[in-house]
Amino acid sequence: MLVLVAPGQGAQAPGFLTEWLDLPGAADRVAAWSDAIGLDLAHYGTKADADAIRDTAVAQPLLVAAGLLSASALGDIALGAVAGHSVGEITAAALAGVLDDDAALSLVRKRGLAMADAAAVTETGMAALLGGDPDTTVAHLEKLGLTPANINGAGQIVAAGTTEQLAALESDKPDGVRRVVALKVAGAFHTHHMGPAVDALAEAAKALTPADPKVAYVSNKDGKAVTSGAEVLERLVGQVANPVRWDLCMDTFKELGVTALLELCPGGTLTGLAKRALPGVKTLALKTPADLDAARELIAEHAA
Repeated sequence: MLVLVAPGQGAQAPGFLTEWLDLPGAADRVAAWSDAIGLDLAHYGTKADADAIRDTAVAQPLLVAAGLLSASALGDIALGAVAGHSVGEITAAALAGVLDDDAALSLVRKRGLAMADAAAVTETGMAALLGGDPDTTVAHLEKLGLTPANINGAGQIVAAGTTEQLAALESDKPDGVRRVVALKVAGAFHTHHMGPAVDALAEAAKALTPADPKVAYVSNKDGKAVTSGAEVLERLVGQVANPVRWDLCMDTFKELGVTALLELCPGGTLTGLAKRALPGVKTLALKTPADLDAARELIAEHAA
C-alpha cells in the first residue's frame, strides 16, 4: 500500500519550482493558477529569495501548487491513502478528490493571507525540538507558555509562541532535548494566535462544495481516516489553530498496512520522519523531476 504525503510550511527553498516548470504544460498550468489567485507563483518559485518565500501568504499557495504539480507528473496512481502536514492537508484534499485544484488554490490563498494577518498582531514563531521524552517536553513547553504545535513523532516536537517565549526556550531546554532549531515560518501556527484566521477560513469554506474522499484521507487532528468531504473541510478550518498530530498520522499508516511513502515536492521533511518512525516502509521524496523515474518504480511496486 502506498501513501502520498504533502509537506507543510518551511519545506520551501529558493528556486525549488524551477525545474518543474520545464515539464510539458507545467508553466501554463502555474500561470493559470497565478492569475486565478492573484499571486505570481512562477516568480516566487524560481526567482524569489528565502525571505520572500518565507512570507506566509506566499509560502502556502506555493507549496500547494508544487505538490499538485509534482503529483500530476506521476500520472494516475492507485493510492492507499493520502495525508498532508499542516497546509499540505489542502494538497491532500485535492489529491483525494475532496476539492478540485482551483478550489484548493483559492482556499490556500485565503488561508495564507488570513494567517499572515493573524501573525502580524504579535511577533511569534516556531522552533523544532529534537530528542527528549514527549511527555516531559510537552509539560516543559506549557510551563514556558509555549504550545506544542506539531507533535511529529520520531523524536520531534515543534514549539510555537512569542519571540520572548522562544528565547526563554533556547536557554531552558527540556531534559533530553538535544537541539532547538528555529523554523522558516513567520508566525505561531496551530496555536490560539491563529484564532482570527479560523474565522476567515470558515467564511471562505462556505463557498466550497466538498466531495467525499476517494481514498483514505488521514487527518492531522487525530490521525483518523476521514470519509466525509464535509468533515475534511471542517477539519481544514479548525486545524489552523490546533496542533498537528503527525505522530498519530504515522500510527494510522502502520494500521492501514502502508508499505511505501512518497512525499511530493518539495519533499524531504516527512520522509525523514518516516525513516525513523516507520521502519520497513520504503520512502522517497520528490525534490526535482529527476526523482520521477524512481517514484514511478516505487509506485509500480507498492500502489494498490
